[in-house]
Amino acid sequence: MNFSPLDLSIVIPAFNEERRLPKAIEQIGSYLSARPLRAEILVVDDGSSDATLKLVESYRGKYPALRLISNDQNRGKGFSVRHGMLEARGEITLFTDADLSTPIEEADKLLAVLRENDFDAAIGSRALDRSLIEVHQSAFRERAGAFFNQLVRHITGIEFSDTQCGFKAFRRERTRIIFEQQRIERFGFDPEILYLAKRHGLRVAEIPVRWSHDAGSKVNVVGDGIRMFLELLVIRWNSLRGFYPL
Repeated sequence: MNFSPLDLSIVIPAFNEERRLPKAIEQIGSYLSARPLRAEILVVDDGSSDATLKLVESYRGKYPALRLISNDQNRGKGFSVRHGMLEARGEITLFTDADLSTPIEEADKLLAVLRENDFDAAIGSRALDRSLIEVHQSAFRERAGAFFNQLVRHITGIEFSDTQCGFKAFRRERTRIIFEQQRIERFGFDPEILYLAKRHGLRVAEIPVRWSHDAGSKVNVVGDGIRMFLELLVIRWNSLRGFYPL
């Protein structure tokens, strides 16, 4: 089936997000209506057990560009992002968290870098300008995040200040190989896609963005932190085994 080309696809991974999605859809819809963009919004449902699916369907009349994609069962944020990015039709694809911790208006910064400076990807960063953080995490979470970033640098060799900000944009055709080769399905997927970008010689800009911590964050610092550390080792192991061919 042939589709008309789009300028932008916004991908939202969603697992039991009936509470936060209405605000996200409304704000993204307003953002898009104020800009001359041919765009779509893709909500990727990750096997939700609440009313997430019905909620998204209820917005289809108001926002015809809204699409619902289902994983059928819970697979993880990384799988959901991968699914959405590979289904997207926009020239540029951006994924964002359902809580909009980074306001959707910050997408203007990423889009400008991609279009004006010919980068292949642009990632939001909380670390480059911490004055833009409007609501901080706890001191423990912030220290844990900084420690994880050091592990990312040491184990994968990528040198971004903040790999975990859930606000990243990509030129779809140039970067499709990243998501085709992505294997990590849960929270540790961000370092993997950035590692793959480096491996394939893609140009990635790190851009300071506004950000606010959401108390409803689903990341468990200890449990998910251990899993994410192990997934860094998996990235190295996958590379050694030839799972990321050039």
